[in-house]
Amino acid sequence: MIGTETQEASSEILAFESQLNAQLEQEPKYQPRINGLKVIESAHENGIRMTVRLRELEVKNLLSLSQFFGFSTDAFVLAVSLLDRFLGLIKVQPKHLCCVGLCCFYLAVKVTEEEHSIPLASDLIRISQCRFTVSDMMRMESIILEKLRWRVKSPTALNFLRLYHKIILNCSASERNMVLNLERLESQLKACNCRFVFSKTKGSILALSILALEVQSQKLHELMETIESLQQHSKISDHDLFHWRELVAKCLAEYSSSRCSRPSNKKLMWIVSRRTSRQLHRYHRITPLPTIPEAATFIE
Repeated sequence: MIGTETQEASSEILAFESQLNAQLEQEPKYQPRINGLKVIESAHENGIRMTVRLRELEVKNLLSLSQFFGFSTDAFVLAVSLLDRFLGLIKVQPKHLCCVGLCCFYLAVKVTEEEHSIPLASDLIRISQCRFTVSDMMRMESIILEKLRWRVKSPTALNFLRLYHKIILNCSASERNMVLNLERLESQLKACNCRFVFSKTKGSILALSILALEVQSQKLHELMETIESLQQHSKISDHDLFHWRELVAKCLAEYSSSRCSRPSNKKLMWIVSRRTSRQLHRYHRITPLPTIPEAATFIE
């Protein structure tokens, strides 16, 4: 059991532990098929096969679309999870990728967002500038649901990140733990989701790697014991945590550089006429893409 500091906090931590155990038990059932991901990783850019570059471009488009509509991080992270699970099962041709990606996004939105915020499929197609019909999208959605055995709502790296964050805050009496800004951590997770390499690890490992890196970067040495307890509780080896923490550090360093091509709303903005804007009045305002906040102080 993860250690606690006070009697008052112990009941909350026990509740979080129970949630964590349930998520850890379910997690293996929702992992992308590694063999399918390896096929993508080894594919050459010939316009016929799915490649790492195409997958990463599609995820960036989904992130732009998510922020265009003002959807939650939950919707984006679940959409990426669905996409990677499907790509691990089916050999998707590049010409079908936009439809597959948008369907995964639409499924995620319907699971995570309030009903009044869910756009029409026709609006999604128009705003995303994909060249297919609503009927095409409905057929693809049925294929995705069938191949994923209707398992849409799944444990994601975001679920683990939030649970780990709550446990850390409740286990430590130090005020310095407030440096672990959840918004910043979620932004880091979204940056990692845009990289194909993180599709090959469990969400629990990715989430703890992000937290461990942040604790190390902010020199919050008093939180290391809790990180180690979470690592043992989640059965994550030292090798795995070190390996993926280093990859997270590399990803975030590249994301912060001026050479990084970040997702952009600009591609989406030009197509929204005044009439369309009026039709979309129930959605959130278009806002600039946020940067990662600074720390405080197989279809053929």
